[in-house]
Amino acid sequence: MDYSRFQTIYANLPEKIRNEIVAVIDDKPYSWNAAYLEIAGDTALGRKIYQKLINMEII
Repeated sequence: MDYSRFQTIYANLPEKIRNEIVAVIDDKPYSWNAAYLEIAGDTALGRKIYQKLINMEII
């Protein structure tokens, strides 16, 4: 899957913002940093986070 939209947004985020929660999946909060690791690793959780970000119109 092409995650370039996420990578572009993530690369332009200030360091402080990267520690903030961006998505909640299965009642667990994920920061931008955690989301990046999951999405970059192309995990099942990363795909869920990516889809959530699209649905929330963040990316």
